[in-house]
Amino acid sequence: MTDTPSVIDHMDYATLTQNALRDVIREALIKASHPQGLPGDHHFYVTFLTRAEGVSVPEDLLRRYPRDITIVLQHQYRELKVEGDRISVTLSFGGVPKVLRFPLSAITRFYDPSVQFILEFDVEEPLEANDDGGPIADTAPPSEAGATTEPDPDAPPPDSGPKVVSLDQFRKK
Repeated sequence: MTDTPSVIDHMDYATLTQNALRDVIREALIKASHPQGLPGDHHFYVTFLTRAEGVSVPEDLLRRYPRDITIVLQHQYRELKVEGDRISVTLSFGGVPKVLRFPLSAITRFYDPSVQFILEFDVEEPLEANDDGGPIADTAPPSEAGATTEPDPDAPPPDSGPKVVSLDQFRKK
């Protein structure tokens, strides 16, 4: 057993890296918000925690997706706005337009299948209390774990696809 001193990262490179990668998402969403929309075949799957701080989704969607939701930004989105670290977009669910608002910090996954680009983030999930005072368990079946506003034939099967950039590889264990 060696007694090497533990290195302390006073710069907090993990947070700096995470913030830089979220800026990539911000810039991509800004491009998508332009009147001409997304260029070429680009489209995004954005997964975010529905109960994270700063998230605003309609109550019926919150009941349907109590943990997280995956939205598709491809053809049928409106009023996409990027203001600082906050995103808002209008999407149709069952033909009914709904406004979703969320901060970049609530995003757990960003995927552009047209170029096989994916970012994943470890985001602490807020604990919600149920009527008994205990935490709410995510009891949604796996097929209900996320929602998309339209199907995508380009989506990879769960066990294949692009190389994932995970911040864990940069963290010292």
